[in-house]
Amino acid sequence: MEKMIPDGLEKKIEEAGIIAVLVINDSEKAVPLAKTLLNSGITAMELTLRTDAALDSLKKITAEAPEMTAGAGTVLTPAQIAEVKSAGVEFAVTPGLNPNVMNAAADADIPFAPGICIPSEIECGVEAGCRILKYFHAEGMGGLKYLKGINTPYKFLGLRYIPLGGLNIDNMRNYLEAPEIIALGGSWIAPSKLIDAGDWDTIARNADAAVKIMNEVRG
Repeated sequence: MEKMIPDGLEKKIEEAGIIAVLVINDSEKAVPLAKTLLNSGITAMELTLRTDAALDSLKKITAEAPEMTAGAGTVLTPAQIAEVKSAGVEFAVTPGLNPNVMNAAADADIPFAPGICIPSEIECGVEAGCRILKYFHAEGMGGLKYLKGINTPYKFLGLRYIPLGGLNIDNMRNYLEAPEIIALGGSWIAPSKLIDAGDWDTIARNADAAVKIMNEVRG
């Protein structure tokens, strides 16, 4: 079965190491935010579909900051798959595993990673061709120890995970050191209150600190 995320994109995600998870309320903030992150070495983002400004923000980022590997998050319906494809995203992810959304992504030829937190969800994703899976809510479910445990029966498949939920500057190193982790998702780097305020300096400092740790771990 064809992989839901092709090798070229998989390499970009692994090289990025960190995926900034973003909630944008004002699309005018989208491009300055993307450029701030890029300047600090954050080259991938998951822009969540939680606000009315999300799709317009994605369109602006893909057009004006093409160096950013821009994905859509919180994709909850098949209709949203078509919307994010028209916005030019490189991938889509979901908090959980919805077969209808997963099938829509396959039909639309959009690289896709479903959210998982239990073995049966891993198996549903694998059956659909997903070899990269979003692990959510990472810390709430038991962190890296829990993930390593539930991945044990599937380790021979070489699955890779993007953990999200409860990650921060203090625990990101442990995740990045684990071979199961292709990249980690972080909402602490650019929380919505900083984006709303246009506080690019604080966002840059957060990004710099995260990238420093990633470079120490992965070189």
